[in-house]
Amino acid sequence: MSYETTVAGLGIQRTGTDATSTAKLGQRSLGQEDFLALMTAQMKNQDPFKPVDNTQMVAQMAQFSSLAGITEMSTTMKAIADKLGASTPADALSWVGKTVLTEGATAYPRTDGGVTGAVELDGDASAVDLTIKDAAGTVVRQVAMGAQGKGAVGYDWDGTTDSGAPAGSGPFTITAKATGADGKAAAARNLVWAPVTSVTLTDGQPVLNVTGVGHIAPSAIRQAA
Repeated sequence: MSYETTVAGLGIQRTGTDATSTAKLGQRSLGQEDFLALMTAQMKNQDPFKPVDNTQMVAQMAQFSSLAGITEMSTTMKAIADKLGASTPADALSWVGKTVLTEGATAYPRTDGGVTGAVELDGDASAVDLTIKDAAGTVVRQVAMGAQGKGAVGYDWDGTTDSGAPAGSGPFTITAKATGADGKAAAARNLVWAPVTSVTLTDGQPVLNVTGVGHIAPSAIRQAA
């Protein structure tokens, strides 16, 4: 009696999603105990004149052991990956005091009055334009960045108005607008540099408090300095 015959004789379907069979078995996959039970049943019900081939049995056991090992290794590797991918409170604390580049509209000028930032584009753009407003909401500068490719495109505004006069101490509100190759509006996100002042826990997850931006997850950081 072969392994496949034994499985069929016990009414177990190795593949398929039949609801009746699933309900009868309570599970779709075979574990180690199930495998050993099947092997025992196979040996008990074998034809004494045609006993199970030892080579075949050893091969089946080796195949199952290999599969079980791979499954266990896969589970372990997933756990390790989840651990490495998670940001713990201790990891998040290392961001405090650093200046990060993240999505936002509020920008604080450097000591020389200028502002450095970036525009993040989902695709190539035929034109990218910045509109900069002061704390009162008045437009002080409009910057044409021209055609730009997909990705983050940096800019450095010197802190002056369109007329060349100092724009003030801010904070400034910067918005980005992009036009795609088809002439239609394209997705564009303004990125600002801002300091991380503190870390809080929300539902057990670390959240960074960034000046002018608010609360963000560590994964929202594009760059740090």
